[in-house]
Amino acid sequence: MKILVTGGGGFLGQALCRGLVERGHEVVSLNRGHYPALQALGVGQIRGDLADADTVNHAVAGVEAVFHNAAKAGAWGSYDSYHRANVVGTQNVIDACRGHGVGRLVYTSTPSVTHRAGHPVEGLGADEVPYGEAFLAPYPATKAIAEQAVLGANDATLATVALRPRLIWGPGDNHLLPQLVARARAGRLRLVGDGLNKVDTTYIDNAAQAHFAAFEHLAPGAACAGRAYFISNGEPLPMRELLERLLAAAGAPPVTRTISFKAAYRIGAVCERLWPWLHLPGDPPMTRFLAEQLCTPHWYSMAPAERDFGYVPAVSIEEGLRRLSAARAR
Repeated sequence: MKILVTGGGGFLGQALCRGLVERGHEVVSLNRGHYPALQALGVGQIRGDLADADTVNHAVAGVEAVFHNAAKAGAWGSYDSYHRANVVGTQNVIDACRGHGVGRLVYTSTPSVTHRAGHPVEGLGADEVPYGEAFLAPYPATKAIAEQAVLGANDATLATVALRPRLIWGPGDNHLLPQLVARARAGRLRLVGDGLNKVDTTYIDNAAQAHFAAFEHLAPGAACAGRAYFISNGEPLPMRELLERLLAAAGAPPVTRTISFKAAYRIGAVCERLWPWLHLPGDPPMTRFLAEQLCTPHWYSMAPAERDFGYVPAVSIEEGLRRLSAARAR
């Protein structure tokens, strides 16, 4: 089967491409750049912007299924830039699937679509969590719109499913771990609050496994069609312990300093005003959304994913940390 992966050059995208190739599929990726790792896998590459309908239409032509993984992530940036990538881009993918008779669409979402500003907890083992309100950042706001569009497109000809992996990590991570390690080594990493808030994470192989399992079960009328699922290792850990273990496996110093949530939230509010006013480069060190994310308990039930498409994490956190440490040693 010929399958399109959007954002195949990213951390999860490469895992999806690699796994699909291993399963005997012909894979093509829509990226903004060119990736030698994908070329080595034999993955065809189309360069372009998701917000360009013609480019997306060209990429979808001739494929039988789409893994829509590409998105603009992060906690900072203009709403328009996020809307173009996450909302316009996703609608372009849906329209192209319709135009070319694609039967299956697997969408990579995020648990952040359920985050509620000012709410002290999120999930806490629940099967279902309503969409958030009063989002403090454009990323969760636009991902929520995009997810609802994907699920709303599910019908008798196009089966869709949305997966919400929480904090993906592992060898080859080019986003989460490098940022943590850089801040830890520079002495700029702080725990927000006491670090006892339990959080879910997802080892990279498990995140990819969930996508493959959902894809294999997806069809019009299937139990998973038109639904969203939280995905994680199912092993929530206190934030302090999680950071200590990840940093140790990555060969970085532990985090020893803390900052109260109120202080972090106020600093975030100030940064959000100063960065655009002073035209400061890069992302601010703190935002209100980030402050809430860092001190909020986030953990979810994997029961729906296991029930509807057999997802059971194959790699434990302990094994994932061992693999991360081994990869660093090579």
